[in-house]
Amino acid sequence: MKDTSMFIELLGDSPNVRVLDYLITERNLDFSKTDMARNAGVSRATLYRLWKDLIKNKIIIHTRIIGRAKLYKLNASLPHIKKLIEISDMQVIEELKRRSKSKKLAVKV
Repeated sequence: MKDTSMFIELLGDSPNVRVLDYLITERNLDFSKTDMARNAGVSRATLYRLWKDLIKNKIIIHTRIIGRAKLYKLNASLPHIKKLIEISDMQVIEELKRRSKSKKLAVKV
């Protein structure tokens, strides 16, 4: 069974959430549709089904073209995307704090 991120655990395991989770995690990079689908753990057909909404809502933006591949990235300038990034980052920080505390307890024993 594949490990899921804290973001996916919070919002539920759906293709939309998987794509958002991947884009938030790798928010400083841009990707082709194929790479995005593969790395998010969804099929290309599923990504293509979601694509219109991602573009229409400006969740992803076109960044550049390399050869025949168009690259896209998360539009982190949108207020609601900023909040999702904030939630994801807070989850990571809380998990690191929890792991740090459990390591300290293990060392004391």
